[in-house]
Amino acid sequence: MNKRTFLNKFGPWAVVTGASDGIGYAFAEQLAERGLNLVVVARRADPLTQLADKIQAKHGTKVQAIMADLSTPEGLIEVERVTEPLDVGLLVASAGYGTSGALLRANLKQERNMLDLNCYAVLDQCVLFGNRFAKRGQGGIILLSSLVGWQGVPQSAHYAATKAYVQSLAEALRLELRPKGVEVLASAPGPVRSGFAARANMAMGAAVRPEVVARASLNSLGKKGTVIPGALSKLLTYSLLPLPRFVRSLIMAQVMGQMTKHQSVAART
Repeated sequence: MNKRTFLNKFGPWAVVTGASDGIGYAFAEQLAERGLNLVVVARRADPLTQLADKIQAKHGTKVQAIMADLSTPEGLIEVERVTEPLDVGLLVASAGYGTSGALLRANLKQERNMLDLNCYAVLDQCVLFGNRFAKRGQGGIILLSSLVGWQGVPQSAHYAATKAYVQSLAEALRLELRPKGVEVLASAPGPVRSGFAARANMAMGAAVRPEVVARASLNSLGKKGTVIPGALSKLLTYSLLPLPRFVRSLIMAQVMGQMTKHQSVAART
């Protein structure tokens, strides 16, 4: 899909959540390169303002920044209010975070917050923008899934479950909305080089760059239902998928055991 066709189908405005860094930041930059105006959403004001200034200076596209916590009703209402008068044609729901460690030691307040952001906020935005796109007869939705969503993942049980929710939601919505002219894509990367690992308290080795995730996702929108961005993500995913789910979970338990080993060391010191 060339730039003009992409702009006509998914423009003139795109909403990108979680845009202050990582995958959301990369999506915002690449959508501006394609000529779309942007509504960028994140909790942190300073990096969001810097992103907006950078994009407007470099690409000349319009940018509206919304400082909002999408795990709260107030944050979701603010996105609806600000975007209501705009002709939005694309939603990139990349806001989210993960947790790790044994579920029995989990902070339930934090886990509830993650559930609200990773799942309920995505549901809210899919209903809101899905209805708008169906009414206009075209548009697109990109949801961020993950390779951990293909099976249960010990030491990251709840986060993996939220990504399984997103993957399932995207697969179903694609079939529901495509007859209405709306394309839905699940982007399911492996480890990504961003601030995710630090917030999830995980030690991560090799990882895919956020720019690779954004580019592969935008290039796949309208062509397939799920994209696995980057060679590393493909290697990890396709080496696991032929195996029974139980075996995949055993393997992921070993992987996550290495990535969270430092937590056990810290607990003993």
